[in-house]
Amino acid sequence: MDVQMPVMDGMEATRRIRAAEARSGRPRTPIVAMTANAMAGMREEYMAAGMDDFVPKPFRAEKLLAMAARWTVRKDRAAPETGTREGTG
Repeated sequence: MDVQMPVMDGMEATRRIRAAEARSGRPRTPIVAMTANAMAGMREEYMAAGMDDFVPKPFRAEKLLAMAARWTVRKDRAAPETGTREGTG
């Protein structure tokens, strides 16, 4: 989820997605923050908004693919713990 988008930012979009999931009883959709704003304390704000992980921009394709693989749940694998630190760096 791009954090800075026109009309509605990524944090508000994430809050709305989480609210819709809660209302409908749907399982949690993994949401990864993608932003150039990697200043101290921002990661915590993204997690507080309901995002699960964080990838700072610019990023390399390999990093993005690894993050996508990490949050793609297969039936034979459990989902990763929310708010892990592997996305930082």
